[in-house]
Amino acid sequence: MKLTIATALGFVGAASAARTFTVYNACPFTIWPAVFTDLNVGSAVPSVATGWEAPAWSTKTFSVPDNWKAGRIWGRRNCNFATNPGPNSCLDGGCNGGLLCDAHTGTGVPPATLAEFTLGAADGNDWYDVSLVDGYNLPMRITNTGGCHVADCPVDLGPNCPSALKGPFDSSGFPVGCKSDCLVDSNPGNSPSCCSGSHNTPATCPKSGVPHYNYFKSNCPNSYVYAYDESSGTALWTCPASKKPNYTITFCP
Repeated sequence: MKLTIATALGFVGAASAARTFTVYNACPFTIWPAVFTDLNVGSAVPSVATGWEAPAWSTKTFSVPDNWKAGRIWGRRNCNFATNPGPNSCLDGGCNGGLLCDAHTGTGVPPATLAEFTLGAADGNDWYDVSLVDGYNLPMRITNTGGCHVADCPVDLGPNCPSALKGPFDSSGFPVGCKSDCLVDSNPGNSPSCCSGSHNTPATCPKSGVPHYNYFKSNCPNSYVYAYDESSGTALWTCPASKKPNYTITFCP
């Protein structure tokens, strides 16, 4: 299942080595990138703050251990940490902790486009994806120096988002997000949209049970759209860890 893939793969890696990650904000507006590591899965963490302000066209480069796993990077929009330092400081993507996402609980408020990584997995590969499982809030692309496949969602999914999923909206009424079907499900504990309850296996949670699967997948075919999207063959990507690839995460590519 999507949410446990990094855990299931495990890892073999040397903590003494590191990769270079670059986060580039190509959006014509400020965003607030965030980084989270599931410390229940691994203890290796990137050498960067868990959140920062990124003006338009700005770049931040940092080191990431070879054995980073269950890691995610995303962007936050329309933030103001001065009066409300917490998960609701941003219109979308906010986290516990405010600007600096809490190391244990700061996973981000959906909808949010995620870049997900497990480096040096047990099969000898890095695993990475652009995930829309928690919905969408910014176009995103993951490239690498290993010559491996690009993972991306380069389209602004907000304006044409199905009405039931559209939002949140900024002060001008523009949709800065598009929720997943799971986020609007009235029974998320037993849902074909969430792959939960009696739908918690690939056989009982096909893509046909996710009402707007085709909207997300047709616009962003190289992204991870719902919990069992591995079967599409264009959701979860790998790159040989032996190549020691460096990665660039670009917002608004």
